[in-house]
Amino acid sequence: MVRAALVTGTSLVLTGAVVAHAYFLKHQFYPTVVYLTKSSPSMAVIYIQAFVLVFLLGKLMRKVFFGQLRAAEMEHLIERSWYAVTETCLAFTVFRDDFSPRFVVLFTLLLFLKCFHWLAEDRVDFMERSPNISWVFHFRVLSLMVLLGVLDFLFVNHACHSIITRGASVQLVFGFEYAILMTMVLTTFIKYTLHTIDLQSENPWDNKAVYMLYTELFTGFIKVLLYMAFMTIMIKVHTFPLFAIRPMYLAMRQFKKAVTDAIMSRRAIRNMNTLYPDATPEDLQATDNVCIICREEMVTGAKKLPCNHIFHSSCLRSWFQRQQTCPTCRMDVLRASQPNQTPAPAQAPAPAAAANAPVPPPVNVAPGMMPQFPPGLFPFWGPLPGAPPPPAAAPGAPAATDAPQTSAAATPAQGAGQQLLIILPNLSSMPPSTLSTMSEAELRELEQEGRRGLEARLQCLQNIHTLLDAAMLNIHHYLSTVATLSPPRSETNAGETSTSVNAESSSSTGNTETPSQENEAQSGDLPEVNVTNI
Repeated sequence: MVRAALVTGTSLVLTGAVVAHAYFLKHQFYPTVVYLTKSSPSMAVIYIQAFVLVFLLGKLMRKVFFGQLRAAEMEHLIERSWYAVTETCLAFTVFRDDFSPRFVVLFTLLLFLKCFHWLAEDRVDFMERSPNISWVFHFRVLSLMVLLGVLDFLFVNHACHSIITRGASVQLVFGFEYAILMTMVLTTFIKYTLHTIDLQSENPWDNKAVYMLYTELFTGFIKVLLYMAFMTIMIKVHTFPLFAIRPMYLAMRQFKKAVTDAIMSRRAIRNMNTLYPDATPEDLQATDNVCIICREEMVTGAKKLPCNHIFHSSCLRSWFQRQQTCPTCRMDVLRASQPNQTPAPAQAPAPAAAANAPVPPPVNVAPGMMPQFPPGLFPFWGPLPGAPPPPAAAPGAPAATDAPQTSAAATPAQGAGQQLLIILPNLSSMPPSTLSTMSEAELRELEQEGRRGLEARLQCLQNIHTLLDAAMLNIHHYLSTVATLSPPRSETNAGETSTSVNAESSSSTGNTETPSQENEAQSGDLPEVNVTNI
C-alpha cells in the first residue's frame, strides 16, 4: 500500500513538473501541447502517469465489484497477466508499422478488461465451494458481467466497422480478442446460473455436472473455431501471428479434454448403472456407511465399486463427470470394468493330479535311458544326454543276469523322477480373476494359501540347490578317481598272451570258469567304461 502511494505521488510530481516546464517555455496552451507530444521524455512521463491512473481505476473497480481478493485469485491474475504482456509484446513486433500512442492505449485497455474477465471467472467458480452467498455477491457478479458483456460487444462492433470501412488493420486483432472475451462472459454467465439453481434447490442437483461439462464443450468449440478463423485470416492478410499460438494451443487442449471427459464420463456412468452392484445392508454395516463425497450416511441408493468402496449413486454420477477414478483409492474404474464388459470364453480347467498319484512311465524312452526333463525346468543347464544302455550279454549267458542290470539301470532314473516330484510343489493353483465377489474369510484363506505356496517355492529352490551341490561333489569325486588311474603298460600284452595260453590248457582239462568269475571280470572293466561315458 505504501509502495503504491509512493509511486502515485512520484508520477504526479513528475507529470506536474513536465507540464509546468512546457508551459513556462511556450506560455500558451496549444504550443505547450505540441511541445509535449514532440518531446520523448515528456511523453514517457505522461505514459507512466497514464499507467498509474489505469492502475488506480483498476483498484477502484476491484473494490466495487469484488471487495477483497483471495490469494488464489491474486495468484491466477498475476500469472495470466505476465502471459498477456508477453503476447502483447509479440503483437507489437507484428504490427510495428501501426505502432502509435493510440495502439498502446487500445492494448492497455484490452489487458485491463482481460483482468476483470479472469477475476469474474474465478469468483463464479468460488460459488461452488462457498457455503453462504449473499445478495451483495449476486449483485456484484451480475452487474460486472453485464458491464463486461456490453463493453465486449461495443468493441467488437467498432472493430468490424473499422475493418469494413478502412480494410484489414490492427483492429482485426482487437475484434478477435473481444470476441474471445465475449465467449468467456457467456461461459461465466451459464456457470453462474447453474450454481445459483443448485444453491436454491433443497437437495443436491444431480444433473449439474452434466450441464457444466456440456457448457465447457460448447464454448470450447466456439473458441477453437474463432482461433482457426483468425489464424487463417491473419496468414492471408498480414503474416503468421506468433502471439496467438499459445492461446490457440490452450483452447484446443481444453476442447480435447472436454470431449474426452464427456465420453469417459458417459462410459463410467453406464458401467455404474449396469455393472456395479447395489450395496446391501450387510455391506453398509461391515464398513463405514458415510459417503466421503457428500459426508452423509448411506441408507439406500448406494453402489459398490470393484475396489469394494461404497458411495451414493448420485454422488458417483457427479464425481464421474469430473474424473473416472475411485474417490478413495484412485483406482481407474474404466480399466477395472474392461474384463467384465468383454469376458473371454473360459475353458474348463484340467483336473489337478493328486499328490500321491503314481507317475506315468515316460513315452518313447529306451530301456536304461534317463527320461528327458521338461523344457525350462533347469534354465541354467544345457540339454542332458541320456545314459547309454549297458552292453548286451553273450548269447549263452543266463537270462538272470540281465534283470539285475536292467533294474539297476532303471533305478537311478526312477529315483531322480521321484526326487523331482518331491522337491517340486503343486503350482497349478491360480488366484481367481476378480476379488470383488469373495468374502473376507475367503480372501484371508487365499492370502494364507499364497503364503504357503511361496514357502513351498522357497523350499523347492533350497532342495534344488542341495541336489546341485551333491552332483558337483560326485563329479569332483569321479574326476579325482580318473586322475589316480595309471596308464596301460607294454607288459600287459605278454601277460594277456600267457593268460590266454593258460586258459586254453585249463579248458582242455575240463576246468571252466563259473558265471561268478565272468561277472567279476566284467566288474573289473567297469571303471574304464564309466571313464569313457564321463
